[in-house]
Amino acid sequence: MQKQYDIAIIGGGPGGYVAAIRAGQLGFKTVVIDKDNLGGVCLNWGCIPTKSLLKNAEIYDNLKNHSDDFGIKTTGLEFDFTRIIKRSREISDRISKNVELLIKKNKIDRIRGIGKLTSSSTIEISDDNGKVIDTIKADKFIIATGARPRSIPTVQIDRKNIITSTEAMILEKQPKDLIVIGAGAIGVEFAYFYSTLGTKVTIIEMLKNILPIEDEEVSKTLEKSFKKRGIEILTGTVVEKAEVKGNKVSVTVNVNGEKKVLSAEKVLNAIGVIGNIEGIGLDELGVQTEKNHIKVNKETYETNVSGIFAIGDVIGPPWLAHVASAEGIHCVERIKGIINPPVNYENIPGCTYCQPQVASVGLTETKAKEKGYEIKVGKFPFMASGKAFAIGEREGFVKIIFDAKYGEILGAHIIGSEATEMIAEVTLARSLEATGESLIKTIHAHPTLSESIMEAAANAYGEAIHI
Repeated sequence: MQKQYDIAIIGGGPGGYVAAIRAGQLGFKTVVIDKDNLGGVCLNWGCIPTKSLLKNAEIYDNLKNHSDDFGIKTTGLEFDFTRIIKRSREISDRISKNVELLIKKNKIDRIRGIGKLTSSSTIEISDDNGKVIDTIKADKFIIATGARPRSIPTVQIDRKNIITSTEAMILEKQPKDLIVIGAGAIGVEFAYFYSTLGTKVTIIEMLKNILPIEDEEVSKTLEKSFKKRGIEILTGTVVEKAEVKGNKVSVTVNVNGEKKVLSAEKVLNAIGVIGNIEGIGLDELGVQTEKNHIKVNKETYETNVSGIFAIGDVIGPPWLAHVASAEGIHCVERIKGIINPPVNYENIPGCTYCQPQVASVGLTETKAKEKGYEIKVGKFPFMASGKAFAIGEREGFVKIIFDAKYGEILGAHIIGSEATEMIAEVTLARSLEATGESLIKTIHAHPTLSESIMEAAANAYGEAIHI
């Protein structure tokens, strides 16, 4: 007899497993279906294991280049690349197992397999070989199948020489040189990791700045920092083709009409992602898709087919784990009849975990002007922060954009050691409709890096004390 569920979720990433847990909390009989370990790309091949790699690089960099500043003597300093990779995988495996335990704790069924919708009430589950192993029924379905790296025909990914982020975090041997195509968060993070360990890295970006969606001043500051590290950066550069030649990859690029040929042991394709919409029965059921993503009502996350919902990377940008989780919770609550405010896509923090870290929320200075705001801009450099001075992390700044008329916080942009932790304060402030005055008058602990947020706000209003 087929099992019957209230909610069946295809995909166990940060959208799917979070939605499943919330559904269990709300009393729904729930099942989550995924062929791989729970946690999706984020826990297994993205967010978590890459942060492990980046921490290794940060520690090595500090010991190698800054230990004398702290009165610490290091001789014969070296690293074990294999152990660095192993630690990353161990952390990923441990967290994925913890997610499995959370699923059990919340009395959610877990099926390992590939789910495909065969009707508006039925899912067929197959193994890796395509053999049907189970069929279940459910009242509601949530598709959370995530996304995969985007590719272009002239750069054929072979996962050996021309690789994706997945292969980049499990290489058996550190490459002597690496070309990174795409300077978004993924490309920039791997560029930092490998260059810090001694790989000669070249970044190629089609647009005029690395991290092109960030505030231009932040992007330029990071570019300057990366060049000091010896990273070669080619912006405004188009990749025409990549070809494997022996043990090397040749990459032909076009820089302002001039062709150049670059060469490296490995080429990392980091040009973005596309939704995993194939093979899950969407076409057969008439579920609408657009540009490799599922179309949904962003108030409910329901597709055009009643009872079928979708969340996370598979519905398009922003491709962020924390967005997928928020969408999953909101979707399940709407199914339950709980009417909360929808996900606020204007207040999503974005983080890049290289060093210096980059974090932002809201509008850039350029976007605020384009929208017609009269703005006040406050900026505070970490060079002026006592805490930054004490911990040896004086690179970067906090920049906050305010609406001059009402004091609304339009956006914040941070580049510095703990930027990804600090951005939460401004995100919360924006969610509570706080103003510049709110930030200035809130007493911040001293000495902390977060004081820089208060000082940046004060700077916008001519009240900064320490600059």
